[in-house]
Amino acid sequence: MTDSDVLAGLDEVPWADLDHAYGPADDVPGLLRALRSERADERERALPELYSNIFHQGNRYPATAPAVPFLAQLALDPATPERNGIVYLLVAVAIAYDESQLPGGVDIAGWRAELGRMRSADPAAELRKFDMWVDAARDEGESRGRSVHRAVDDYGRVLRSAQAELDAYDAVRAEVPALRGLLDDDDPLVRAATAYLLGWFPEEAAGSITALEALLERESVTGVIADAIISAGLLSATELTPRLRDHLSGSEPVSRWAAATALVRLGVVEPEVIGVLAAASVDPPTTDTNAEISFMSGDVRGYSAQTLAALSGRLPVEIIDAVLEGLSRTSQVAAFPVAAAALRLVFPDGAPCPLPPFAELTGLQRRAVRILAELGPETWRWLNFTSILEAWNLPDTHVECRAYAGLDTSEQPPPSTFQQLG
Repeated sequence: MTDSDVLAGLDEVPWADLDHAYGPADDVPGLLRALRSERADERERALPELYSNIFHQGNRYPATAPAVPFLAQLALDPATPERNGIVYLLVAVAIAYDESQLPGGVDIAGWRAELGRMRSADPAAELRKFDMWVDAARDEGESRGRSVHRAVDDYGRVLRSAQAELDAYDAVRAEVPALRGLLDDDDPLVRAATAYLLGWFPEEAAGSITALEALLERESVTGVIADAIISAGLLSATELTPRLRDHLSGSEPVSRWAAATALVRLGVVEPEVIGVLAAASVDPPTTDTNAEISFMSGDVRGYSAQTLAALSGRLPVEIIDAVLEGLSRTSQVAAFPVAAAALRLVFPDGAPCPLPPFAELTGLQRRAVRILAELGPETWRWLNFTSILEAWNLPDTHVECRAYAGLDTSEQPPPSTFQQLG
């Protein structure tokens, strides 16, 4: 197909009247066309720019949903280069960052209900809730941060943003029946990306489960199989439980891990299933193909720990020990999901408030705090990481945490700069 066929109607959209992160969206048509360019440098510029403007730091805008049908057509045309990247962009504009939706998957009924509640709510009452939230801050520093957030929050803007998010999701959902056809693509990267995409749309589960089952009957690439299995779990495909059990008992480590992940999502909490996830929390398996696992950007340890954390209060000590061992082997961004999971497991009743003396913590709690304190400055410089500790009412500076755990603080200078992801 020619560019004019694939992008038919592109110039009929009033892009200049639609906004994205940086103002009028009149640059979007050129960026979409650049995804078909024969020049790699133009394509490599266009995709990040689309991420930046119609999906800026997870936000969606009035221009986001109108771009979706053109992105889908580009992905469906074999003449478009690097189509897997376009499919991943479609997932991003639909759900933002996938870790925020895992391990349970998209609660679309709850999402729609919440937007309906927001539409019918009294803006003044909603702002009073913000005031109560500010008043409930634990200390002066938290109160200042919440006050800043309250000062810039306009309820009308919040509602428009929430509507843009759901509009983008629904725009991608409308393309799902056509996009399922990419499971037959010759490119395993495209098949993997598509298998990943299907798991986020439970309202399209009937057709997607059938397509994923057919894919699993013929697929040989490990990364594609893993994505298809996990998506089947997210879509509550209980009819595929026997097939998932076959993968669980197989010899391929990544497929076994994916099956365990999906089975927990389907309510199968058995020792073998939990054992596979515990082992992956310590020493995650990796694919030996060019199609990597898509979920959580291939962070098998983090996904395993989060899946186990959803079972908090139901796991034996040795499983929690495995998550803590995995935490000790992480650093920087990879530490975020494992730290959050570990704290949920060792504090099953919620954040301790007030924080007791270290000696009064349980053995697992003391071990978790020591591991966190012993992670290096390359991890502690991330605000995302320190925010996790703050949420659990633990010391959120490296020096204070080490001091609380009774560790040496003499060689722990505060980081000169902080970083934040997202």
